[in-house]
Parts: sequence; C-alpha cells; structure tokens
Amino acid sequence: MDSILPVLLFVAIGVAVSVGLVVAAGLVGPKRSSAVKEMPYESGMDPVHDTRRRFDVRFHLVAITFLVFDVELLFLYPWAVASRASTGVDAAVAGGLVSSRGLVFGGAMLFLALVVVGFAYDWKKGVFQWR
Repeated sequence: MDSILPVLLFVAIGVAVSVGLVVAAGLVGPKRSSAVKEMPYESGMDPVHDTRRRFDVRFHLVAITFLVFDVELLFLYPWAVASRASTGVDAAVAGGLVSSRGLVFGGAMLFLALVVVGFAYDWKKGVFQWR
C-alpha cells in the first residue's frame, strides 16, 4: 500500500485541480451571449460559406502529400541513428545480417531517390500550386 499511495495522491490532486479549474471558469467566466459570440470561428476570418461546402481537391492532395513525405522522412531517423551508433549497422555487419555498410547506405540513398522522384512527380502535376 505504501508504494501505491503516491500514485493515488497524484491522481487525486490531478482530478481535484482539473475539476476545480472547470468549476472556477464556469463561476468567474462571462455569461453574456450575443450573435457575434455564437458565430462559428474560422481562423480569425468571418465565415463566408456554408460549413458543409466541399473543399477543392487540391487541398486534399496537399494534405496527402504532406503525410506521405512526413512518414517517409520519418523512416530516415532510425537509419541515421543506426549508422552512427556502434550497435547499429556495424553490429549487423558483424553478425552477418548485412554484407557491408555500403549496402545499407545504398538502400538509404535509393529510398531518398524515390522520395525525390515522388516530390518531382507531385511538382510536375501541380499539387503545390494553389489558385
């Protein structure tokens, strides 16, 4: 019981502070409502269209392109860490998992080349041009 007491105390204080802040905001906060306050807020601009209007396809293309390149570049972080660490690529070469460091480097460069080809393709298709 002694080992769990600090955790329970931490949880109890966290819940008390959270509930206290919500109650204090409800008691102290402004309560006047107006038509301007009830309007939807969109990035500091007055809404000019219906909220259910369709987005341009280019918006989705840019979003998907960002996600693809973001995820692809995340794959480079483990390679960069493993190439500098003594337990990474060198250990794999010593253990016989990879024939040489050059093979790992070549694989990473091929991966980067594919990312650049994808970027060039998107650029050629006009994904990055906004109207």
